[in-house]
Amino acid sequence: MDNPAQDHRERETKGHNFAAVRRAMRHSLTYLILIFGAFLAVIPFIWMLSTSVMTLPEATGVRFFPSEIHLENYVNAWREAQFAEYFWNSVQITLITLTGQITFSVLAAYAFARINFPGRDLIFGIMLSTMMIPAMVLIIPNFLLVTWLGRIGPIPWINNWPALTVPFMGSVFSIFLLRQFFAQVPDELFDAAQIDGAGHLRFLTTVVLPLAKAPLMVIVVLSFMGSWNALAWPMLVTNSPDWRPIAVGLLNFITEAGQQINMMMAGAVITIIPILILYFFTQRQFTESIARSGLKG
Repeated sequence: MDNPAQDHRERETKGHNFAAVRRAMRHSLTYLILIFGAFLAVIPFIWMLSTSVMTLPEATGVRFFPSEIHLENYVNAWREAQFAEYFWNSVQITLITLTGQITFSVLAAYAFARINFPGRDLIFGIMLSTMMIPAMVLIIPNFLLVTWLGRIGPIPWINNWPALTVPFMGSVFSIFLLRQFFAQVPDELFDAAQIDGAGHLRFLTTVVLPLAKAPLMVIVVLSFMGSWNALAWPMLVTNSPDWRPIAVGLLNFITEAGQQINMMMAGAVITIIPILILYFFTQRQFTESIARSGLKG
């Protein structure tokens, strides 16, 4: 005679095995898709590195890997494009922009998160709505504004650091990200700070900012990348190499005879090295902030 209990156990075992197989298939499919996506993302970087050490005929051909590695391309690219000057310009522009953006974003975000004032939510909503405006639409208004400010101010803005930095010191995304994090700070901490005689500024500098290292690192990375890679705006507001950033230096490899693709790729590798170094040291805080703070409602 059949044993009902044994049959039930066998059916449960088969069901568990089938479920385990389905989970394994789903995980395998997920990993395959992720590996394929990572492969597609890495290919352009491999091609850039490979092209940067090729000769010009090889770079303009159909080869993917060089027949011989020419590391001197990096030295020639640095010299021919005057990368030393452009690199220093980018460092100055990026540091000024970062300092201004962090300062104004922190103060504005704290006001929207912790201070009750008339029209706070309305102003914040209007500010967020500006994120839907394409950046290219704002180029002409910004250009007219910096031109006018340069005429009435003590120093010229066009072809100078104010035009390259001041328009980007107010970042709506940075304010939004920090505001979402500051709003999660418990009110009990502010009450305790008030008992100790601390005001908003002291509470911000001694309590809130030490807790906000992760979102601050996100702002630093994103602002650094945006400022370091800027091309269209610097070309518009500068007319000499005095303040042009490193991305403009890559255009020196485009001549009437054609593009020096191998030198351009060598210059591109030099350009992205600071970004890779910065992300290497801040990747932990970057991922933690995305997971824990501002992007979660």
